[in-house]
Amino acid sequence: MEYYNYIKALHLIFVVTWFAGLFYIPRLFVYQIEAFHKPSPEKEILVKQLKLMAKRLWNIITWPSSILATGFAIWLIILQPIWLEQAWMHVKLAFVVLLILYQLKTHQYYKQLQRDEVKTTSNFMRLWNEGATFILFAVVFLVILKSAINWVFGVVGILVLGILLMLGFKLYKNIRHKNPDA
Repeated sequence: MEYYNYIKALHLIFVVTWFAGLFYIPRLFVYQIEAFHKPSPEKEILVKQLKLMAKRLWNIITWPSSILATGFAIWLIILQPIWLEQAWMHVKLAFVVLLILYQLKTHQYYKQLQRDEVKTTSNFMRLWNEGATFILFAVVFLVILKSAINWVFGVVGILVLGILLMLGFKLYKNIRHKNPDA
């Protein structure tokens, strides 16, 4: 049991790098989608570079981090199965499942863009980029507060955050419309 905290530290490190990948990949998708609308040769140069960046981020950082974070989490639960008796942990695991589904859907977008298939807009990807943020907020509040009841307040906070992000998104969209280089 003396190595429990080492496993916990490794779990947290890989959660951080997993989220780093999930935060950055949709931004690369935004740039890729926008690059498809550029004139040649700028389009080809940008698309090639952005695809390479996305490939490295996704395959070298994001997927390995998600697997290692999950592996260390399972190890922690094996060492401390009592956590599974806690209501807040059930809610947290539901958010983890949601995070995995988010990653799998992001993987579909990744594969499409790697095949030069643009099926979404850059504005959609800007909104998609916030999905991992919502899940991160929920999980952090659950882990810190360790209360399934208080997570309701966290969800309300997440909704308020969502509204603020949408307002910020609309404001930024207006600024970009007036000044495309902003």
